[in-house]
Amino acid sequence: MNKFLGRPDLKPTDIDDIKPGLNKIVVRTVHYGDQEMIMEKDVPVKTRSGITLYVNVFRPDKPGKFPVVMSADTYGKDNKSRFGSLGPLWPTLGAIPISDFTAEESPDPGFWVPNDYVLIKVALRGSAKSEGGFRPWSRIESEDYYDVIEWAGVQEWSNGNVGTNGVSYLAVTQWWVSSLNPPHLKAMIPWEGLNDVYRECAFHGGIPDTGFFQFWVEGLFARWPDNKDNEDMREGQKEHPLFDDYWKNRQVKLSDIKVPMLVCASWSTQGLHNRGTFEGFKQASSEDKWLYVHGRKEWETYYARESLELQKKFFDYFLKGIENDWRDTPRVSLEVREEFYKGQRHFENEWPIARTNYTQLYLDGKAMALQNEPSKDEIKLSYKADPGQTENNELRFKTTFKEDTELTGYMKLKLWVSAEDTDDMDLFVGIKKYDRRGNEVYLPDYNHIENGQVATGWLRVSHRELDTEKSTPYQPWLKHEKLLKLKKGEIVPVEIEILPSSTLFKAGESLVLVVKSSEIIAEGSAQMKTRYEHTETVNKGNHLVYAGGKYDSFLLVPVIPRKDY
Repeated sequence: MNKFLGRPDLKPTDIDDIKPGLNKIVVRTVHYGDQEMIMEKDVPVKTRSGITLYVNVFRPDKPGKFPVVMSADTYGKDNKSRFGSLGPLWPTLGAIPISDFTAEESPDPGFWVPNDYVLIKVALRGSAKSEGGFRPWSRIESEDYYDVIEWAGVQEWSNGNVGTNGVSYLAVTQWWVSSLNPPHLKAMIPWEGLNDVYRECAFHGGIPDTGFFQFWVEGLFARWPDNKDNEDMREGQKEHPLFDDYWKNRQVKLSDIKVPMLVCASWSTQGLHNRGTFEGFKQASSEDKWLYVHGRKEWETYYARESLELQKKFFDYFLKGIENDWRDTPRVSLEVREEFYKGQRHFENEWPIARTNYTQLYLDGKAMALQNEPSKDEIKLSYKADPGQTENNELRFKTTFKEDTELTGYMKLKLWVSAEDTDDMDLFVGIKKYDRRGNEVYLPDYNHIENGQVATGWLRVSHRELDTEKSTPYQPWLKHEKLLKLKKGEIVPVEIEILPSSTLFKAGESLVLVVKSSEIIAEGSAQMKTRYEHTETVNKGNHLVYAGGKYDSFLLVPVIPRKDY
């Protein structure tokens, strides 16, 4: 039967009626109506470590050998999709069109199976029925994933080509397993996922995240309360505040990755997925790699039909061998944001963009402006840094663009700073956009929040030591290996990484740099623990910022020369 024709004679299967073993089911799909397929539930796969993982296999109900699309996590493989129930908590999630058999952040069997793919959902150790305790984002977890990929590559229904796909945790596990290069892994689609747990999730600029990271670990334990052998990464965060072996062993060696990849990054997931996704694309050794970047919401974008067709075309080429002109796809496709859900798609040959004109905007402490030339006059500025301060608790510097200007890539803030009453400082940096009438232009933000800003950066000043080998003029790379506490009266230079962004500022619109000692949140926005937060700060008294003269405090911005698209 043509998959594009509806089947009103079929009765959709309730997921609660599925039994272990082989099931013939009918899935009510979003795009192809009611579709028959086979689901094998709780298929055991023995791993090299001796434990057994359990997987669910969805496959076409017909003879043949098909490529495999696989995802792996510890969220669970058997429950109905949670997206609907999350609506009351996150009313701004957006539209997420999926079948009931779609596991959280996973590929939808209702899309892939009708297109002649086998879809496998892996329950990693410690989750569902899989043995062992979970070890999130670790080598042992990735070795388990490797073994399942190799198992799938030789099954009777497999054509030997496996592709991985999925969002968030499901992208993290892809970075890990692809660095081990399992022979049957032929392509990957990591859709927004970190790969440096310390810098991108547990700590931001050395400041411990007390929001999403702890919320996420707590959620893992709540899912599997009967498993007593699970690793608690909250304890790791407390016991390992510096970048030591605990975190180094969780950092993927991205340069080992050779598999073809379609990478999706977002300007919106700063503080979680943004940085690592770009680093994965940059550092992977794969010759065949494409980068797709958007500025919207991750789940809504992942399940959008446009995104599914992009994923399918990529897999059709690398897993089915279909000549579909995939190689004509621009290597870098990115959305230059203008305002909420409005932007232009630009195409580039590389990331970062080679023709970027990195421009220094110097802090003018008198006019509280950003200007092209440094001020000759030194000035000392201060703001209150004690927690809970609501007045005189930030500094703002503004520049208004005289012509349309695209800023795409990495920003960096260099500051000269000191503290009056303590030996350390936590600095929070925000980049905001304002329209010609002085109204802030809000953009989609971390975890589906709507009133976000352009870009964000953080730094605990005692973590200011740079890795000179990894740092670039536009991206400072912090070691986080020792504390450099401030001496009384000491003025030090710091470089703050501001995460990748892309924004068009039209003539008459303004960029505002914000520096303060706590989270930079839109006015009227409630703080959510599902977002990052940093309540364990070291701040006290006043923070001092120096500009002008010998203090070359500046914001580095990535100006992209205009071209015809």
